[in-house]
Amino acid sequence: MAVNVETLEKLERKITLELPVDSIQKEVESRLKRMQRQVKMDGFRPGKVPMSVVAKQYGYSVQYEVMNDKVGQAFNAAAAEAQLRIAGQPRINEKDGAPEGVVAFEAIFEVFPEVKIKDLSAAEVDKLSAEVDEAAIDRTLDILRKQRRTFVQRGADEAAADGDRVTIDFEGKIDGEPFEGGKAAGFQFLVGEGQMLKEFEDAVRGMKAGESKTFPLNFPADYHGKEVAGKTADFLVTLNKVEAQQLPEVNEEFVQSLGIADGTVAALRADIQKNLAREVKFRLQARNKAAAMDALVAQSELDLPKASVAAEVERLVEGARADLKQRGIKDADKAPIPAELFQEQAERRVRLGLVVAELVNANNLQAKPEQIDAHINELAASYESPADVVRWYKGDNRRMAEVEAIVIENNVTEFVLGQAKVTEKAVSFEELMGQQG
Repeated sequence: MAVNVETLEKLERKITLELPVDSIQKEVESRLKRMQRQVKMDGFRPGKVPMSVVAKQYGYSVQYEVMNDKVGQAFNAAAAEAQLRIAGQPRINEKDGAPEGVVAFEAIFEVFPEVKIKDLSAAEVDKLSAEVDEAAIDRTLDILRKQRRTFVQRGADEAAADGDRVTIDFEGKIDGEPFEGGKAAGFQFLVGEGQMLKEFEDAVRGMKAGESKTFPLNFPADYHGKEVAGKTADFLVTLNKVEAQQLPEVNEEFVQSLGIADGTVAALRADIQKNLAREVKFRLQARNKAAAMDALVAQSELDLPKASVAAEVERLVEGARADLKQRGIKDADKAPIPAELFQEQAERRVRLGLVVAELVNANNLQAKPEQIDAHINELAASYESPADVVRWYKGDNRRMAEVEAIVIENNVTEFVLGQAKVTEKAVSFEELMGQQG
């Protein structure tokens, strides 16, 4: 018999399910008989409990289980016959007025939407490109040198400057009263490297060993210490010692300390260039992928299943709680996190997922085995033992699924960029790596 599917609103549908009472009762009796052979009760030998006693004890719960199973089977069969793609779980309620010998239910649910993707040639996308220049290699070398720097004490008449390590005593007061965390002795920090608030660094810069200074410091309103955030403190600081940094020379000894087999400066620069180029490639892929996905969504029309959005919101809330727990927040699993904070993000994720799935199926953009292997090998190339990393990925189905999803996204990105009006835009290495300013 054809299934009658009623449209309620946009993606919401309703199906009426009718189940013969006798088939339900037969299944209940069958399960109770199986239970009778196994159930244990005081005063009866195993398998000898009277059926009337078993039915009285377990009849209601068995009836509930059978009804749930039968309704679920009927709904799945009806959905399959009507060729419906169900989004989320149906809401099922018993319906009054069923014919004699029949129990009826109404199943209200959502279906996945029809996704319409307009002509992608009308989309406009900026495709970024960037190069690893000599200055980027030099900056990386400076970072490597700073990681291996040493310090030498300055003379008594030499003032603290950027890059110096200073040892200080300090005490801060707000309205004349000390506050928690506002006092320390023998405290060290590097001047000019953002380890302290700017006003604190400005006060210490230029001081000499043995000098003391009092200065006001305005804590930012968003300062992590809530008890002092937005307040002004008066600090007394005494500079005990100033040490100048000594950076190692970039020579063969330095290169060898980094584990470069060749041991030459040229080999080190080549290694840095290769690693930076790999990072640049991944960052460009991420930026261009985001631009392509934005263009794809903008060229698409669809209604969003509320059930899918609600499920995605729930996942995001649980993810936020897991993040709080990982950071050591007490009772993170009970943290009151408003679901509406994630509504917009959830809607975008669901919309993008549906649009990408439509494009992939319509254009055969599924991940090929050789693409997955190539991506894993590229990820593994930056590690000391690439073969171990490859085995690590291939030894876990979840990790392999994540790689497959990335490859599919890359395929979609290339497809969109191949169809859209693309404007090539070169950006500096610093801008790409977030080092502006």
